[in-house]
Amino acid sequence: MRKIALGSTGITVVQNAFGALPIQRVGMEQAVKILRRAYEGGIRFFDTARAYSDSEEKIGLAFEGIPRENYYLATKTMAKTPEEFWKQLDTSLELLKTDYVDIYQFHCAARVPRPGDGSGMYECMLEAKRQGKIRHIGITAHLLQVAREAVDSGLYETLQFPFSYLSDQKDIDLVVRTREHNMGFIAMKGLAGGLINKSKPAMAFMSQFDNVLPIWGVQRESELEEWLSFMDDAPELTDEMREFIEREKKELSGDFCRGCGYCMPCPVGIQINQCARMSLMLRRAPSANWLTPEMQGEMAKIENCLHCNQCSKKCPYQLDTPALLQKNYEDYKRVLSGEVKVQ
Repeated sequence: MRKIALGSTGITVVQNAFGALPIQRVGMEQAVKILRRAYEGGIRFFDTARAYSDSEEKIGLAFEGIPRENYYLATKTMAKTPEEFWKQLDTSLELLKTDYVDIYQFHCAARVPRPGDGSGMYECMLEAKRQGKIRHIGITAHLLQVAREAVDSGLYETLQFPFSYLSDQKDIDLVVRTREHNMGFIAMKGLAGGLINKSKPAMAFMSQFDNVLPIWGVQRESELEEWLSFMDDAPELTDEMREFIEREKKELSGDFCRGCGYCMPCPVGIQINQCARMSLMLRRAPSANWLTPEMQGEMAKIENCLHCNQCSKKCPYQLDTPALLQKNYEDYKRVLSGEVKVQ
């Protein structure tokens, strides 16, 4: 498998990294087992965040006793004040059982922190780097305009941004832009929040870009083994795969929920990150998984929507989330009644 150099950071790892958001959904013992297997299988870059509940704690436990120089850690902060910045950084270091993180990132940035902007946040990054608590300064974004601004600012060593074979030309241009600025590109949402359900074309697509490091979200051993199988046998982007990807892009064109969850929590408890993309999930995975009594109850909560638009305001993709929820609910009811057939 090819190796990726993350811009000017000096970090070079195989193009197969671990996204640790999903391991918050499994128990400690299972998470530690998965993380250790990932390390044993050759993965050396692990991405997490203070916002991912106990993900950092699980990583810290899994890698305790392994020489720190043998792997790279990236984590994130959503702090809005310097006081919160230092509190979150110290908590992350304690839970990760390390003296430093390799890349510390502003998480889901709605704007680009800069020196002298009055917030003091970028100054915190510089001071943390001076103290040796972080090695490199990064930023994550979901909005293209924010990502472009971050690249052009010259203030950040890495950018983390959604990127998959469903991405359009503007996103590909962003990848080129980071290369031109010698900035590392970390690809999140490589499976488009679960809508992409075949790992080989997903990996083959990424292999076209010599500056992109994809972080694959893993919560099951079977998923991990798929990614590890590519270490020695990386899939090539064949003509057949290209045709498949084009069909996928046509099917998934338009507005759809990526399942990122930044719109939550909902005031009436709607599980937005699942319910707002239910139509696609019914057609891209065995429908029985989504038609259980429990999920029917979750979908029924859409009837209680307040149309407060809090979710729309927080959506990084600027979706009309209440309308999307209603559309998915109507389709769901047609599937339940047998009016519409799915697999």
